[in-house]
Amino acid sequence: MAEVALASASEKQVWLKQYFAEYVRESGFQGFMGKAANSIIVAKYELQSEAGKTINIPLILRLTGSGVTGSAILDGVEEELGNYNCAISVDWRRNGVRVPKSTSYKTEIDLFGAAKDMLKQWEAEQLRDDIIKAMASVITTGDTTVKLADSSTSDRNAYAAANSDRLLFGKLKSNYSATFATALGNIDTTDDKCTVASMSLAKRIAKQASPHIRPYKTETGREFFVAFHGSRTFRDLKADTTMTQANREARSREGGGMDNNPIFQDGDLIYDGIIHREVPEIDDVVSTGTYTLDGKGNSSADVRPVFVCGQQAVGIAWGQEPTMRTDLTKDYAFRPGVAVEELLNVKKLAYNGKQHGMVTAFFAAAADS
Repeated sequence: MAEVALASASEKQVWLKQYFAEYVRESGFQGFMGKAANSIIVAKYELQSEAGKTINIPLILRLTGSGVTGSAILDGVEEELGNYNCAISVDWRRNGVRVPKSTSYKTEIDLFGAAKDMLKQWEAEQLRDDIIKAMASVITTGDTTVKLADSSTSDRNAYAAANSDRLLFGKLKSNYSATFATALGNIDTTDDKCTVASMSLAKRIAKQASPHIRPYKTETGREFFVAFHGSRTFRDLKADTTMTQANREARSREGGGMDNNPIFQDGDLIYDGIIHREVPEIDDVVSTGTYTLDGKGNSSADVRPVFVCGQQAVGIAWGQEPTMRTDLTKDYAFRPGVAVEELLNVKKLAYNGKQHGMVTAFFAAAADS
């Protein structure tokens, strides 16, 4: 009896699509990532053929003029439609493993399966760290960004000067200075920890920023800003009496409420239209490199950022989604290898020197004693 067999090429494509979806999900940011312009992390998939290719994400500014009324003439007083562009240049990222016959070697697809978990975990961690580094990056001019760890004093000062309407240092707007180090030095461990009140101030700053920072919309149409924390600021926010009281007195108790209440189960915090998401690796990223936030606050206090995000905060450009390559000849074909390659880049969206969809707040955040 004749039977239809799935071609190996088709089977491989199905495997790769599943692999791609799983590794993006395991990065921890998938819930806020999408193709639409209203996503916090905007993903672009326009395929390119080589490294160095650029995917452009335009920004069209809202109209702010008064227009005309009645019989007034509009001709000649039309409003200019402001627009900027943020370019993301993609580059290759690759990694591979060897899987000897003594471990697993039946077919090419089985070889992929043997390496799948190892490569998927590696790519998820890389994507997560790339997004954090993009969020923490400073903008020097136009849409040019520099990783915080690699930034110079002039880079950080240019960033502070151009983004006065979307930076918060501690609990007071008056802590701001166009000199980045001075602003950080105004943050002290007594008054400038992360609290509900300071996060509400960050949200108001986001609402008042120009160009606007649009809040993130859920599938049901509700609007939120999403604040990404490291473990230190999340710890301090969770300990704030206003937050603990809200969780104790206002969170649901019915329908599995105990399972969802962060007093009993760890998870996101929600207050005053802000979803607070803990990403522990933020603390690691901003404390590693040539420049770190360790000891930069008042009296050498450690400082940590919180990224309060609305729409279009970060862009991800994929020039090539993950593609598997095999090497079946090593050690007389006894130690075949499998590698994954993709063409991508992750970047904070910036226009005219400003970070577009984000307020960055900095707080004193001591290490656990």
